[in-house]
Amino acid sequence: MTNDPKSSNEATLRVENADLRHLLTQAGIDAAHFLAKASLDASESEAARRVQRLLLEELHHRVKNMLATVIAITSRSLRSAETLEQGRVAVESRLIALGRAHDVLLRAQSGGAKLTDVIHSAIEAFAAPGGQRFIVQEISLDVGSGAVLPLTMSLNELCTNASKYGALSNDKGHVEIALAADDTTLRLIWTETGGPPTQAPSRLSFGSRLISELAAQLHAEVRLKYEPEGLVYELDVPMSALQNPDDC
Repeated sequence: MTNDPKSSNEATLRVENADLRHLLTQAGIDAAHFLAKASLDASESEAARRVQRLLLEELHHRVKNMLATVIAITSRSLRSAETLEQGRVAVESRLIALGRAHDVLLRAQSGGAKLTDVIHSAIEAFAAPGGQRFIVQEISLDVGSGAVLPLTMSLNELCTNASKYGALSNDKGHVEIALAADDTTLRLIWTETGGPPTQAPSRLSFGSRLISELAAQLHAEVRLKYEPEGLVYELDVPMSALQNPDDC
């Protein structure tokens, strides 16, 4: 019995194409869009080169966007810091949060993530052993890949502020994260209790401005309330923006 080299090559290419689709999905890239753009067909010998070129273009685009984000975080963190050490800590915290957001996306199977996974990942570094500092309401809701970064960075800012001035700055305070969703809106409420008394700052900090800018990326309404018991952060996100923020 003789093997048909052409049939064998086509079978191998089909397997490679299936693996490629899986890798694209794992990377948060729309596999169907990519492969259609490449006119990918198992019988075409030029398919691999076309897909490689498209992947390099996409990687170049994403790296440029990431570098722009890192530059903005670094420059604005250092500009608003009172000391070099304060600036170093702020930059480090925000870049770590950026990395955690991408870790969540990498673990997700469909380019998005579970909302509660995003929340737990964002607060993990600030949670005490035993999990007594945070109470997170569980909710079954998927969020699109474009919403993971602004949500993670917002929660990181809240955690950092709470560690410096709020409920996480002592051994008694805790944070409750309440979630409610209907067909049109997600409401996330961050409530601090048990920390030192809070009052509205005399000037708007970079962290506060960043929280507002991140909410704007989600086309969301955000409110910061400096209650005597602790800070309350309310975020109302349109469900459409939560799934596809860039399409709104």
